[in-house]
Amino acid sequence: LLPDEPLCQLADGAVRRPVVQPYEGTITSDDRLRWKYPLFEKLSLELDQLPPREILNDILRAAGEESRTASRVEVPFSVVAPPADKIWSGSTASELVVPIGRAGANELQSLRLGRGTAQHALISGKTGSGKSTLLHALVTNLALHYSPREVEFYLVDFKKGVEFKTYATHELPHARVIAIESEREFGVSVLERLDVELKRRGEQFRALGVQDLAAYRRESGEHLSRLLLIVDEFQELFVADDKLAQDAALLLDRLVRQGRAFGIHVLLGSQTLAGAYSLARSTIGQMAVRIALECSEADAHLILSDENSAARLLSRPGEAIYNDQNGLVEGNHLFQVVWLADRDRQDYLTQIRERQLAEQITVEPAIVFEGNVPANPLNNPELLELVTGEVERLPVEPTIWLGSAVRIEPPTQLAFRRQGGNHLLIVGQDEPLALGMLSAAVGALAAQVRGEALAITVLDGTRSESPDHGAWQKFADALPGKFEIATPRDTARVIAEFAEEVARRSAFPNQEYDPRFLVIHDLAQFRELRIVEEEFAFSARSSTNGKPPAIDKQFREILREGSSLGVHLLFWCDSLNSMNRIIDRSTLREVDYRVALQMSPVDSTSLIDSPAAARSVASRFSAKS
Repeated sequence: LLPDEPLCQLADGAVRRPVVQPYEGTITSDDRLRWKYPLFEKLSLELDQLPPREILNDILRAAGEESRTASRVEVPFSVVAPPADKIWSGSTASELVVPIGRAGANELQSLRLGRGTAQHALISGKTGSGKSTLLHALVTNLALHYSPREVEFYLVDFKKGVEFKTYATHELPHARVIAIESEREFGVSVLERLDVELKRRGEQFRALGVQDLAAYRRESGEHLSRLLLIVDEFQELFVADDKLAQDAALLLDRLVRQGRAFGIHVLLGSQTLAGAYSLARSTIGQMAVRIALECSEADAHLILSDENSAARLLSRPGEAIYNDQNGLVEGNHLFQVVWLADRDRQDYLTQIRERQLAEQITVEPAIVFEGNVPANPLNNPELLELVTGEVERLPVEPTIWLGSAVRIEPPTQLAFRRQGGNHLLIVGQDEPLALGMLSAAVGALAAQVRGEALAITVLDGTRSESPDHGAWQKFADALPGKFEIATPRDTARVIAEFAEEVARRSAFPNQEYDPRFLVIHDLAQFRELRIVEEEFAFSARSSTNGKPPAIDKQFREILREGSSLGVHLLFWCDSLNSMNRIIDRSTLREVDYRVALQMSPVDSTSLIDSPAAARSVASRFSAKS
């Protein structure tokens, strides 16, 4: 620190301030700082103190944030978006072209599919590299450049997130399938649907003697669109070496080898291509377009080629290499992916939806599969028509719907026929899910009841502490006169009535009867139905001596004989052990329809002859019919 007053006077009488230079002192053996010049020893030295902890933390935090964003480069999406008068003006007859970023100062980098060997694309980049941003920019810009008649999307996301949900929310007219947190089974069903479309287009092209989409459009006059399958985290299809993985590999290989001629393109995305299970290298070799974002050196070789590790030098989010020569070094093109903020993407999707409505373009509604949420009965048109009375004719056989299939198929349903084994058993600890299935079933059956008699009885064993306590009574109040609610205290009466009905009908088995249904919620709460010791005895004491059979025997007799006479049971039990106390193995064979909620592999195998229920998660179940 320089003093404010002169500190020394030289021989010539001039007053000078001492000038302190760096390293003007030395450290002695006793760890003390000594001035190099004795003249400075008269000066006091005060060092600046560290700032308070709060201020220091703020400084370090601000420095960290600035350092993270200092190397960030953002290219606005508006650079690649078409002007308002060019929206939906593109044609995919010869190829599909869409800009996705900036290369250099003035050039745009475009994704091109449909010419030569550039038919399919592979994208890879580690977490935070900008892969999701690239996919959103790609889908949104394609939807802006081309109308729904030019390109259609099949969007499948295996990542634990909701990246593609916005396209379902905004009803993107280009989307035919949108899968969010998809299951492997659903992903394979998407491939199967595209495989069917591939075969259909092949027959149409052969009938006209054409080789590509442009020629087909000219010869047929039909405006056949290009199809783009986008699968994010596609390696999830191959996490197990099972039939699903084998089917997926076979279907993907056929799509990338044959789809090019029929306007079907595949784009696969992944954080890494490494791992024990992945797509065959021969299939990846058919995908000439590679887009590599920031990744490790090992992944750089996998996404590009063994001789091309340029991707390992990428250092910031959105920085990428576009290569359309199967990963060869001479095909590398460095570019920066455009940045599309969530709010801007929503605005663009809203504009696209409004344009579709304004131009009155009719498209088939997208198939939306959300693996992270339960199925909504309101999305089942057949069930809605039935319960609202809009159906023209009731089903010949009483039919219920359990939920959405984990495939591109109609909702899972079953019909109760007059034949042995037509009962429904649900086992698992997810009470809300079981209640949802049973109540939806009762609602559907109530809409199909003929005549004035109460055909449905619900034995409500809901525990008083359960959050769902009272749900069945509310359901009965909403459908007055449709079914009866009974409690565990009424077990003996209800079982006796149904047993008498089965006995009455068995006397005239060929006569026509209206169906009757007994619904039991939480079978474990009905202790009177448990198997008594006498069931296993072989002495004369097991005789009824003219008395009515025990309640547990009557219950099992209903299971054995009732369904062939039009008396059906629908019941839920919280565990397989609890069920075994009431239903023995021989009687269980009389229940054909079984639903397994999440349970252990052993219990799942015992119930449905498959460990599939062990892989189930909330809102999903496995079934055996």
